Amino acid sequence: MQQQQARIAVVLPCYNEEAAIALTVAGFRDALPSAIIYVYDNNSRDRTREVAAAAGAVVRVERQQGKGHVVRRMFADIEADVYIMADGDLTYDPKAAPAMVEQLLAEELDMVVGTRRHEEKDAYRGGHVLGNKVFTGLLSGLFGRSFSDIFSGYRVFSRRFVKSFPVLSSGFEIETEMSVHALELRMPVGEVETAYAARPEGSESKLSTFRDGWRILKTIATLYRIERPVLFFGSVGALLLVAAIILSVPLVITYLDTGLVPRFPTAILATGLVIIAVLCFFAGLILDTVTRGRREMRRLAYLSIPGPRDERGAHNPPLHLQGRGTS
Repeated sequence: MQQQQARIAVVLPCYNEEAAIALTVAGFRDALPSAIIYVYDNNSRDRTREVAAAAGAVVRVERQQGKGHVVRRMFADIEADVYIMADGDLTYDPKAAPAMVEQLLAEELDMVVGTRRHEEKDAYRGGHVLGNKVFTGLLSGLFGRSFSDIFSGYRVFSRRFVKSFPVLSSGFEIETEMSVHALELRMPVGEVETAYAARPEGSESKLSTFRDGWRILKTIATLYRIERPVLFFGSVGALLLVAAIILSVPLVITYLDTGLVPRFPTAILATGLVIIAVLCFFAGLILDTVTRGRREMRRLAYLSIPGPRDERGAHNPPLHLQGRGTS
C-alpha cells in the first residue's frame, strides 16, 4: 500500500508587509515546493494582499486586530498534517524550514521552535534580547522548564498541537501561550537554531517593547494562576499570614505583659488577614482540583488526534515527496 504523504501548510500572519511578503512567500516556496502557503492579512492599509496573491500565496483576511486572533483563525480554517508558522517580514530564514519539519516528523514531536540567532545588530534590539532572557527565565522558574526563545514566531506544529490548542490570546502574547500549552500538556517538543535577519527597507516592527511586554507579563501571571493555583494562591496566603504575624507580635507581647490589647483595630486587622490567608489556601486546593480536571480533558482532546507517525504511516517520507496541504 502506498504510504500517505504529509500535507504541509505554511501560515503567515501579516499586517502592512507589502515590502517583504513577496520575498517571504518566494523563500518558503523554494524551501518547500510541495507546501501550500497561506497569508492571513490583518487589516493591512497597504498592498499586502495584492502582493501576496501575486507571489502565489493563498490570501485570506482576519478582521479582528491582533496576532492572536489571526492564529486562532488560521488554526481553525486550515487542514494539514504539518503547520509552519512564521512572520511575513522576511526576518526568519525559510531555508531552515525543511530541517525543522524533518525533526518534527523524525522524532514525532508536536512543536519545533526556531530559536533566533542574529548576526545583524539591527535584527534584534537590545531591549528585546534582555526582555526575552528575563521572560524565558521567569517562565522556567514558574513552570519548571522552558524554551531557549519563548517569543520566537518561527514554529513548526503537528496537527495534534494545532487542533488541541484553544488560542485565548489576542496579541503578541500568543507565543507565550503556545509555550505554556506545550509545557503543561508535556508535549514532545524540540528546538532548531535559525538565522534571524533585519527587516527589509520599508517594513516596520509592530511590537511595542513596553506595551506588549506588559501584556506578556500579565499573560504569564494569568496562566500561572490558572495552571498552578495551589502555588499562586498559597503564595498570596503565605504573604498575608506573614503580615498578620508581624502585626500581631507586638500585640501578643503587650497582652502577656499587661493583659490588655491597647490597639484593638490592629488586632482586628491581623485576625482578618489570617482568615483571608486561610481562604486563599483552601481556594488554591479547590481550584487545583478543577485545574486537574481541565488538564485531563485537554490531554484527552490532544490524544484523540493522531500523531505525526500515525498520520503518515510507519516511516517518514522525504520532504521532496510530501504532498500539498488542503484548505
